Amino acid sequence: MKKTAAFVILFGVALLLWNLFAWHGDMAFHVNGDDIDGPLEGLLAMLFAGGGVLLGGVIMLTVGAVLAVVFAGVGILCLGGMALGALVLALVVSPLLLPLLVPVAIVWWLVSRSRRNRVMSQPV
Repeated sequence: MKKTAAFVILFGVALLLWNLFAWHGDMAFHVNGDDIDGPLEGLLAMLFAGGGVLLGGVIMLTVGAVLAVVFAGVGILCLGGMALGALVLALVVSPLLLPLLVPVAIVWWLVSRSRRNRVMSQPV
């Protein structure tokens, strides 16, 4: 199976090279207004097209990295702003919650007093 795959790949490469150097079709390749023909035409066209694809890939990776950093920074700023807003809201609402906190403090004091008395009454 491995030898078959190697032969198929080599045959495909041979076909591509034969197509590149033996048949040009009606393609026209111009560099600065000069017409380039022959086997060099296909080779240069593939070189420039591959260079464009490679350049496009590098640009896409760079833009992706920049966007990841920017959006992460914006996300951190949003979370910080929400935390600051929650703190301000808690400071504004806390005086209004004082009547609710007084009964909670009394219950807490009674529970802690009974727990303290239980701990003191146990022999060591």
